[in-house]
Amino acid sequence: MKIYGINGNKNLIGPQIKAWRNSRRLSQAQLAAQLQLKGIMIDQKAISRIELGHRIVTDYELWAISRILGVTADELLTVSDQAPTN
Repeated sequence: MKIYGINGNKNLIGPQIKAWRNSRRLSQAQLAAQLQLKGIMIDQKAISRIELGHRIVTDYELWAISRILGVTADELLTVSDQAPTN
């Protein structure tokens, strides 16, 4: 089954994850490690692909990422300029 995207992206939340992760001073490897502690087997390369929009994000990954970053899933799904900048 082919997974289609929007404008070549497979998710909308990649830039928001990156912005929130950077605002929390977490590296991609640190975010991946925290996800692994929650039982989600993901590595730094997968985080990079998510942030670039090259990988889909499952609902349970979205839930865990939002908890780790201390934001709601809605905040990650909101495509706007409200995500923090570096």
